[in-house]
Formats: sequence, structure tokens, C-alpha cells
Amino acid sequence: MRGNRVTGQPADALINRVADRLHEAHRTGVAVPPVRDEFPDADVASAYAVQRRNTERWVAEGRRRVGYKIGLTSAAVQRQLGVSEPDFGTLFADMAFADGAELDPGSFIAPRAEAEVALVLDRDLDLGRHTVADVIRATAFALPALEIVDSRIAGWDIALVDTVADNGSSGAFVLGTVPVPLTAVDLRSCAMTLTRHGETVSEGKGTDCLGHPLTAAVWLADTLGALGTPLRAGDIVLTGALGPMTGLDPLQSLTAHITGLGRVSVRTGK
Repeated sequence: MRGNRVTGQPADALINRVADRLHEAHRTGVAVPPVRDEFPDADVASAYAVQRRNTERWVAEGRRRVGYKIGLTSAAVQRQLGVSEPDFGTLFADMAFADGAELDPGSFIAPRAEAEVALVLDRDLDLGRHTVADVIRATAFALPALEIVDSRIAGWDIALVDTVADNGSSGAFVLGTVPVPLTAVDLRSCAMTLTRHGETVSEGKGTDCLGHPLTAAVWLADTLGALGTPLRAGDIVLTGALGPMTGLDPLQSLTAHITGLGRVSVRTGK
């Protein structure tokens, strides 16, 4: 990754301690205090090392990695956290839910929902530096998506280090089921509307995601390539929110509509 701190080499004892704390919070559903005070000078490299440590542990426990999510793609959220670039987290197969599925809100700590564009790759992106054309060639199709974000940090009291260490505050995701080739949709101008029981709770457009969802995908491809873990054929990429998050409470029905991509929905039980 060019010019940032993702590739630093933090101390193992610190990484293990923070990773254990977040792993236990994920296992038990009991939130923990912010972890940022563990890292002097807001050490993002250490936070990514924590994320990698828990990703390795989950894979060893049998979880299957299926892709990545990109976060902090909104300029307003970047200003709020004092950062100038996105972050990422790992997606696992057990985080995926069918379109229209009912989620158990009790399986999360403090879930929120956001709508975004998902890309599904059919070629590796392992070129080092990537262009939008590289991403277009590597993408099999796009889908509308709902990401359920969740934080193992109590009260969503997060800074950049907290959310990075906590696997990008990931929770679950729901994909639409009608694949759309990139030649059939303009992701830059697409409009998103997120409704709860038919009432609009969030709106946005493609330009609200780093100016273009494909720009976010290029950033991810470059970043993961620099880390030696490039995007691979079959990976799902959640490119980032197109509008503000909304709360996800019991007995709700949420539907996202993205022009050119269609709809995707989710329900919550008691």
C-alpha cells in the first residue's frame, strides 16, 4: 500500500492481546471498550495486524473467506474520523444471508444497515497497481447489497484504529440475486434509496462512494496486492456505502433499491 501504515511490523504481544479481546467479544456478543489506547500514535499498522490475526484464527476454526468489504468511503465519515482513505475487512461465507431473509437481531451487538454496490470477480486482480479498466475486466457482474455493520466496541465509540482492528466493523451482508454486467449500468450516477417499511431512511448515489464504486475497488485491489493477499476470482467486494447508515432493530423490513441494479431486502425477527 502506497504511503500508509498498513505494512508496519507491530509487536506480537500487543497484537495477540487485542486480537484475543475482540475475538472473545465476537464469540460472546459482549462488547468491549475501545482498543485505540493500546496503540500509540493511532498505529493503523497494528490495527490491521490485529485484524489479520483474527482472520487467520477464524479460517483455522473453519470459516471460509469469500471476499472483502470496503469502509470509510464517504468523505463526511473520513472527516469525522480524521482519515483520508478507506479501510477494509474480510467477508466470510457465514456472514452471507439470502435476499429477503430474516435476521436474528440478537446475533449482533449493535447492528446498523447500509446499501451499496457489490462486485463479483471472475479474474484475479494481482497486478500491483490497478486501473479502473483492470477492475472492469475482472468483474463478472454487479449486485445490489445490504451490509449489516456491527461493532464489538461498546456504544460504537470508534476511531479508525478501533474499526480496522474489529474487521472493519463487519457483521453480515445480503446480496441481490439478479447479476448485472458493468456494461449495463452506470455505477457513477446510480441512485440508492433505502426504505424501512416503505419509508425512506437513507439516500445516496454512486458518486458518494469515493466518487465512484470502481474507484473504491481499485483502492482495495492496490492495497491488498501490496499486502501480498490480492483479490482472487470468485471474491465478493462490497464497495462501500452509498448513503448514511440506519439502525437495525427487531421487527423491521429494509429494502434497498439501486437504479440499474434492482432491489435487495432483509427482515429482522423479534
